Amino acid sequence: MKQRRILRLLALVGVLTLIGAACSNDDGGSSGDSGSTGASGGGVDCDTVEFGCVEVASGAPITVGTLLAISGDTASLGQDSQDGATLAIDYLDGTLDGNLDGELVGHTVELSNEDDLCSAEGGQAGATALAADPSIVAVIGTSCSSAALGVADKILSDKGMLLISPSNTNPGLTSEEAHQPFYLRTAHNDKIQGAIVSDFVYTKQGLTTAATINDESPYADGLAAAFRANFEAAGGTITAVEAINSADTDFKPLLTSIAQGNPEALYFPDFNPACALIAKQAAEIMPDTLLIGSDGCLATDFLETAGAAANGVFASSPDLSVFANGDFYKNEFLPAYKTEFGTDPTSVFHAHAFDAMNILFEAIKSAAIENDDGSLSIPRQALRDAIFATSGWKGITGTITCNELGDCATDVTIGVFEAPGWPVEGGSGNTDPVFSETKTLDDVL
Repeated sequence: MKQRRILRLLALVGVLTLIGAACSNDDGGSSGDSGSTGASGGGVDCDTVEFGCVEVASGAPITVGTLLAISGDTASLGQDSQDGATLAIDYLDGTLDGNLDGELVGHTVELSNEDDLCSAEGGQAGATALAADPSIVAVIGTSCSSAALGVADKILSDKGMLLISPSNTNPGLTSEEAHQPFYLRTAHNDKIQGAIVSDFVYTKQGLTTAATINDESPYADGLAAAFRANFEAAGGTITAVEAINSADTDFKPLLTSIAQGNPEALYFPDFNPACALIAKQAAEIMPDTLLIGSDGCLATDFLETAGAAANGVFASSPDLSVFANGDFYKNEFLPAYKTEFGTDPTSVFHAHAFDAMNILFEAIKSAAIENDDGSLSIPRQALRDAIFATSGWKGITGTITCNELGDCATDVTIGVFEAPGWPVEGGSGNTDPVFSETKTLDDVL
């Protein structure tokens, strides 16, 4: 730990403070104003500096990779984030007008997209392809923790290429033991979400017994574990800890076994379709048990698959109502999203992707060396130092400050929503959370 801090302090010598240039609204939310991010890239010898430089020819675009779940059962999660990244490029000229010709340090920006397939295999294939392209400045991704943890985060870090996730939440990704030096995220750490879900079940609902079901993903496993630790610490009892395969479809025998322990709540923070099928089958077998999932469940296809059984199921996620009434998000961002993509947001991480792109843009402004011929040299290490120096930057999801282990959402508000009033396309009724709580990362460490 001490060595990490010493190296980071040495790397940050010469840090510059930049004022984020973007829109702000009158209630404090914005697409990125105030705060700082930056380390000067000037005077760097790209032939000798560690990881070298990204060279952008005069007139050529700056290329940002994405590695998101854009096909299969989790496509609504990854496509939502990719759309948020696209809107950030649209906003380079200060307006959300559908034009992607705004410039960053005199160059346009384009995306090179890979599919993480919400799996380790997809993360490995996509990260390997992106790492092999020297024109890629950084990567927005992954959608799923399983595609990042020990896979994409390591492949890209070994190349000195930033991986900035809008929706990875597994605590291991930013742990002392496993953190890769070029990985960071604007998504929350599930140590926070697990604690808040526990508070909802134990304190708000007054329930003292609960069971958990998690699939094989690091996301679900880590979130269920965080819930159990906090629930037991509060005085609750865990009656069953069960694991499933995300490809399973018949959960009735498992749910029948869990029901014998009479849990008052069942927490299953799994991805769809498993999450929706568990809810649908549990409604028959455990009709009096409170059912709650998390943001892996909270997508359009949950409501479609679960049908009438969705009504009354809870799910936790970042509380969009915290910034949903901000002038920029409500009056500019959401209308532009629907105009450009023909739909309302299909998940909850579009805003995190928008913010991830914008702190990357600010870091590029700081680290890039503008050459006399109009080309750019962007030292990878200087870019990494610049974005990790982000502090007090006001995005639409809140104030972003990145710590040395890559957690940039360190003050997080999590809401619990009740279906069908979920904040996704196809949701209906009141989309305000029935419970909302704010915690910092320090609160749960």
